[in-house]
Amino acid sequence: MKNILVTGGAGFIGVNFVRMLLNETDDINVINYDALTYAGNLASLDDCLNNERHIFIHGDICDINKVEDTFERYSPEGVINFAAESHVDRSITDPDIFLKTNIMGTLSLLRASRKFNVKRFLQVSTDEVYGSLGLTGKFTEATNILPNSPYSASKASADHFVRAFNHTYDFDTVITRCSNNYGPYQFPEKMIPLCINNILKNKNLPVYGDGMQIRDWLFVKDHCTAIWEVFNKGKSGEVYNIGGSNEKANLELVKILLKILNKPESLITFVKDRPGHDRRYAIDNSKIMSDLNWKLSVTFEQGIELTVKWYLDNKKWLENVTSGAYQNYYSNMYSNR
Repeated sequence: MKNILVTGGAGFIGVNFVRMLLNETDDINVINYDALTYAGNLASLDDCLNNERHIFIHGDICDINKVEDTFERYSPEGVINFAAESHVDRSITDPDIFLKTNIMGTLSLLRASRKFNVKRFLQVSTDEVYGSLGLTGKFTEATNILPNSPYSASKASADHFVRAFNHTYDFDTVITRCSNNYGPYQFPEKMIPLCINNILKNKNLPVYGDGMQIRDWLFVKDHCTAIWEVFNKGKSGEVYNIGGSNEKANLELVKILLKILNKPESLITFVKDRPGHDRRYAIDNSKIMSDLNWKLSVTFEQGIELTVKWYLDNKKWLENVTSGAYQNYYSNMYSNR
């Protein structure tokens, strides 16, 4: 039985990844390490908490003593680092926590991984480190790193530390960079669950600027399978881009959700654009598809229908995560825009 340390395993992508490992493998123990900040939710793992192959540890990746104690106790063969502050809007208003968690936290994990002889470290990163595209072209693994927000700058810095540990210490690392994820268990500060939640409550849907910012959308389950392929088969020191091959303008996506839920477009409300808003992202998937034989399992149309259905079937989960502190955040973020 192998022990794999999954940091940030109570967050959106981490939850889906932990569930995948528990459901689709029988020789992996998941050591799930999460600080349970606002976006971490153990309720998303309710039916996994009693699984003998799932061990949850409440901890901050910046707490090197807690991190090293975890490594010493469980001797993980591999580390998959999802733990991060990930919302661009929050990074604009409070960049300090992004530096602390995304950079210093990653560094503490790298140090502990070397100290305790971890065989492989996988850093889950983002296409946002590449900056913004024009009307044509796609991000490849060779695209220059040009982050445009405090969030993407912190992720780019973390990626550079991961690369440096590979080069300087001959430590086995791989990096994945994904496009925008969507799917079950996503906290509704992100666009798709935010819109679904508002539509269900007949509330206005805030759309930044003209709504023509283009993103590539990746179903979270496909992202998880890609990460597992890279962890098991990726070449040490390499970067692998993971995208959904589904470019959509934000306004188009909002209209798709309104149509699925049979609500009027009059709910759309245009708000002041956020500072430095990147205009377009698009991912070239060819490397991971050709080198590791990974492929997408659903079309965007299938994935978005599955996602909406999940939120409709899990209204209690949605109600629980959108109470209290979330309401204060939402009000502060959009009231003056």
